[in-house]
Amino acid sequence: MIDTGKTGEFRYPVRSTYRDQDDVEFGLTPSQTVGPYVHIGLEVDGTEMLVDKDDPNAVEVSFSVFDGDGAPVADAMVEIWQADQDGKFNTDSVEGFRGLGRAMADETGTARFTTIVPGGYEGEAPHLLVGVFARGILERLYTRLYFPEDTAALEADPVLSQLDASRRPLLIAEARDGGYHLDIRLQDTDPAKETPFFSL
Repeated sequence: MIDTGKTGEFRYPVRSTYRDQDDVEFGLTPSQTVGPYVHIGLEVDGTEMLVDKDDPNAVEVSFSVFDGDGAPVADAMVEIWQADQDGKFNTDSVEGFRGLGRAMADETGTARFTTIVPGGYEGEAPHLLVGVFARGILERLYTRLYFPEDTAALEADPVLSQLDASRRPLLIAEARDGGYHLDIRLQDTDPAKETPFFSL
């Protein structure tokens, strides 16, 4: 599990009498996870704002990230990449819109974005591409957020249809307070409840 609130004893001694790497006996070294410094150099004000909050089409999209114990991952970093309202990526067609965003989770494991609902892209239902980073995760995890309104587009989506029907709802956001929310479960005692991730 990802330890975001260390309170017990450390697995290895914190202090060492060694002063030089050549003094250490040969053998395997203790395992080391990434972080807990995943935010250093990556946290920049405003990267969670893909559009101005006063934009008439602006919506809040939030993600809550949980570990295998169901505890919030308070050091998670979430990135999204999305099309504009016409379903086009990498375009300046919408003034004031940036298709890439990054947000850091708060103590509840929740990361929030201000963005617009994208259009469908090449036969795919409107969605956000989502990347998740956190301490202990050695490679970015890739998943998606789909919007719940267009059920016909969801049924026809070629990526979503690759999943078992019982797992598809795990990628469909909940409409909440005029915006959207998705829980991301990195692990679960019931694998059917884990968020589906994709290899690229």
